[in-house]
Amino acid sequence: MSIILSTPSVDEMSPAVDALKRWQYDGGPLHLHSGDLGWHSLNGAEATAAAIRMWSRDGEVLAIGLLDGPQLVRMAVAPHWRDDEALAHRLAADLDDPAHGVLAPDGATVEARGAELLTQLLLKRGWERDEPWTTFHRTLSDPVEDRGLRIETIEPDRAEVWVAVHWSAFRGSTFTDADRRRTVGRWLAMVGGPFYGDARSLAAFDENDDAVAVAAVWSAGPGRPGLLEPMGVHRSHRGHGYGTAITLAAAAALYDMGSSSASVCVESSNVGAVATYASAGFTPSAEVADLRRGSR
Repeated sequence: MSIILSTPSVDEMSPAVDALKRWQYDGGPLHLHSGDLGWHSLNGAEATAAAIRMWSRDGEVLAIGLLDGPQLVRMAVAPHWRDDEALAHRLAADLDDPAHGVLAPDGATVEARGAELLTQLLLKRGWERDEPWTTFHRTLSDPVEDRGLRIETIEPDRAEVWVAVHWSAFRGSTFTDADRRRTVGRWLAMVGGPFYGDARSLAAFDENDDAVAVAAVWSAGPGRPGLLEPMGVHRSHRGHGYGTAITLAAAAALYDMGSSSASVCVESSNVGAVATYASAGFTPSAEVADLRRGSR
């Protein structure tokens, strides 16, 4: 049978989630992770399902893409299908041609870590390499040390604590009441959604009991790499090692959940994040680059 491109409904997302979990393995690329779907579900389960593209044949899921906006798709290809020429050509055609319903015509970016054949085909079609990213891994064969800060697993009744620190870390603008209501609502939608059973949201507190850093972790199941996404430190509390402390706490949470390792990927130009993950015992892999094309 031919390869079929589809968009699942909420009730049809389980095969995508299960496939992404199976495709995570130590030593493999940090491609699209089930936790990426979980973090995207801040937008709601329906919007997350609508952003998924699945390529299947004979009922087997071969590749999955998550549209992180109309101009960016984050890909994972089944490890035993990465070198299949028919699949790679079909993926390249669907990603390259806006008429196929994956990417918008006004510029596009593809994240396809580990899918080397697909990468080469897109380069031949005129795509270019974008700025580099660095993947970090930490094995979890032994318990993880801590830095002495109080770490709390945030439950729904403490949502405001987590989202306030995240807002400061990534936006830095004034956190208005309207912002608080909207972001808490999105966070609660994620926590109450179909992906969060494999996740934890963590916050670190200083000696004054102020929340200073947050992180979320996502398990792919026992014996498989877990994902750290996102991690941030409140802008008023930077420069005290809190990023390293919450990163260690995130790794410890994944250890408790049975993950074999912890993984995270950052832009190589983000010097602060690169230093934080290194100081938390994460080992960098070779740089990888997304692919981009101009308007069609």
